[in-house]
Amino acid sequence: MLKRTEMDEHVTLMEQMSSDESPVVLVNVFKVAPEDAGALLEAWTADATLLREKPGFISTQLHRGIAGSSTFFNYATWESVEAFRAAFADPEFQATFANYPDSTVASPHLFTKVAVPGISEG
Repeated sequence: MLKRTEMDEHVTLMEQMSSDESPVVLVNVFKVAPEDAGALLEAWTADATLLREKPGFISTQLHRGIAGSSTFFNYATWESVEAFRAAFADPEFQATFANYPDSTVASPHLFTKVAVPGISEG
């Protein structure tokens, strides 16, 4: 079963889920023992398959560190915090945490785009 740690020491994921932002991007960093990378990929694929059917889900993408890294991160775009909160609270989704290798540590956090003049649009 995966363990969770906060990405931000000042704002927890649960605090973020009380917000009303939209749209939002979930960023989740996974660290896993190298020998468990395949099992993590299988568990994440099952999660993504389940979540993509939930109302408000837009897209997701998984990335893996290069050169033999066993650090992964995914980002998933949701229409709103409300949609993410409902999907996250679903008992079927919560039960999938048990499918991850015991060496898995996940750090999920919600983000919204920031407009930086001359660089990126908000």
